[in-house]
Amino acid sequence: MTTATYNGTGRPGALGALLTEVLAVTGRRLHHLGRAPGRVVGVALSPLVSMVMLGYLFRDAIRLPAGGEYGEYVFAGGAVQVALACVGPTAISVAMDFKGGLVDRFRSLPISRSAVLFGHTLADLLVGLLGLAVVTGAGLLLGWRTRTGVLPTLAAFGLIALFVYVMLWLGVLLAMTLRSVETISVVTPFIVVVLPFLSNAFLAPQSMPAPIRPIAEWNPVSAVIAACRDLWGNPATSGGSFPAEHPVAVAAVTLGALFAVCSAVSLRRYRTAGS
Repeated sequence: MTTATYNGTGRPGALGALLTEVLAVTGRRLHHLGRAPGRVVGVALSPLVSMVMLGYLFRDAIRLPAGGEYGEYVFAGGAVQVALACVGPTAISVAMDFKGGLVDRFRSLPISRSAVLFGHTLADLLVGLLGLAVVTGAGLLLGWRTRTGVLPTLAAFGLIALFVYVMLWLGVLLAMTLRSVETISVVTPFIVVVLPFLSNAFLAPQSMPAPIRPIAEWNPVSAVIAACRDLWGNPATSGGSFPAEHPVAVAAVTLGALFAVCSAVSLRRYRTAGS
């Protein structure tokens, strides 16, 4: 594995070397993922089930407080659920790397330890984006349409891609914390199934029981979904709560905070485990 790049003085450039190492680890990870195409299906399966079961079968049975087509309302929830579905596979992969001794092999190589995790998450980001493409195609077949221009539409998908990457680091943090594949397999379905139902993904918070309503309004998932609906011009959640009125700002702050915490803690624990 080639890791060194050089600046004008003939000495290795630190940033160039780090980028080379990250790309090398990413390529290695993609090579392994290429032999497991079912990974994309696994990431897209839960969102597809949610969209078909709720957005299509129940589209005439569920009424939104603010009005609009329920099939269009539910698409953003399914798209964002792709990011949540990425948490478990990434956490299990990192935990298995520790269990199988791959971390020890990386430790013996002259590469930055942070490059391993960044390369891992970048490769898994591609899987998440492929899953998002599958869900988007299904949404178009089921009748979802964007009502705004090209730039707002792309901005919403960019926000989801950012959310996917942040959730990948949450998966890394779970792996660094739990280490047990069995425990991770028990915990992560809660993230994929329960968190969307405690948000505005499938139901408006106003229609939820009073004790649950504040949780759904301030759930970071709700902010990302609401921002995407605004950017796509899809039916939005009514209500006077601050997250509902300022979804983009809330999404930016919460995702930034989650990424900072998850990446910093994960990298520190990874270095400690490798010492």
